[in-house]
Amino acid sequence: MDLPDTCPADLSGRQADIFWMKQALALADYAAQQGEVPVGAVLVQGRRRIACGWNCVIARHDPSAHAEVMALRAAGQVLCNYRLLDTTLYVTLEPCPMCAGALVHARVSRLVFAATDPRAGACGSLFNLCRSPLLNHRLAITSGVLAEAAQARLKAFFQSRR
Repeated sequence: MDLPDTCPADLSGRQADIFWMKQALALADYAAQQGEVPVGAVLVQGRRRIACGWNCVIARHDPSAHAEVMALRAAGQVLCNYRLLDTTLYVTLEPCPMCAGALVHARVSRLVFAATDPRAGACGSLFNLCRSPLLNHRLAITSGVLAEAAQARLKAFFQSRR
């Protein structure tokens, strides 16, 4: 997949969030084409994309192969470190408890997600693992960036399965 590696210098704040979320949505589309739940993730450090991932639990026969975990794994290899300091993860669906825990352990600084997940969301919907005062690291969270586009993809995917 051919995605830009850096965010244009003239984009900042919400515009940069939208730029990166569009990449995550493209990865979600790729996941759907592979028969996976359409979730995509992009990990950014500064203005540069470090890694990306998409859901591939079915293809890999791996319940942990969520888009977020795949992006974290790839980023660890790129940075040669399991600590992903000063990074932002953009993902099309609110992370589940497993993915939220991985974000905390990786020391990701910021999470930006599109659609909420009222059934399994662990970043504000059911509870907020990423902001828990019981843990030694907390993430800044921005939600709702291009939420309608992400929700439409999920809805279409699950309707096609019925």
